[in-house]
Amino acid sequence: MFLERIFVIIPVLNEENTIVNVIKSLQFYGLTKIMVVDNGSTDKSVEKSINAGAKVIGEPIAGYGRACWRGIQNIPLNCDWILFCDGDGSDDLKQLPKFLEATNKYDLILGDRRATKAGRSAMTPVQNFGNKLATFLIGLGWGYWYQDLGPLRLIRKSSLERIKMQDRGFGWTVEMQARAVECGLKISEIPVGYRRRQGGRSKISGTIKGSFQAGTIILATLGKLYLKRLWQIIKFQLNINKWIKSRQI
Repeated sequence: MFLERIFVIIPVLNEENTIVNVIKSLQFYGLTKIMVVDNGSTDKSVEKSINAGAKVIGEPIAGYGRACWRGIQNIPLNCDWILFCDGDGSDDLKQLPKFLEATNKYDLILGDRRATKAGRSAMTPVQNFGNKLATFLIGLGWGYWYQDLGPLRLIRKSSLERIKMQDRGFGWTVEMQARAVECGLKISEIPVGYRRRQGGRSKISGTIKGSFQAGTIILATLGKLYLKRLWQIIKFQLNINKWIKSRQI
């Protein structure tokens, strides 16, 4: 019954060579509510996803966050958890049972690809550098030291609603993790296997232009979140000062 309350969202763009295996792997672990969000594929990703047993919807506006956002607009009412998963075959789903077990204690469960030497080696230099920088900045600004910004993540639906995601691009993952700290969510990172993408081309680390754009967006997202957080702290302090003065009168 618990597995029926998990809704899987897979953003896809031209991943016909890998999407079927990803869907079949999820089904092997008992997950049946699987939605593929097609972000403009020109290959057979949609057809193969449907034939594999997934529901498919389209999101014509490009963007990882845009595709994820479209997916969460279609969550069934009886689902309490959302699993985000890539469609390129790079995520090793063997640790999913540990993710499911962790739902007893946590609100957000993240896959840590950098926990093993093999996982770090499978990631590109751009991915490793970007993850180190982003997690370091989150640690400085929010005091929680993540290890990774991996795409494999399981989050409680009510917690995602509290976060109120705003980003619609490459800043999606970093916003979710920073806001999770702000919202006081119980967070766990679980070591997961990771391999180089099994098909298609990376939209982020595949080109210098894509890497630069993604890095710029991630940094801008963190900057906006930090300024917002700083302003909230300042307002809180101003209200405290105002209250103290009112008590002194």
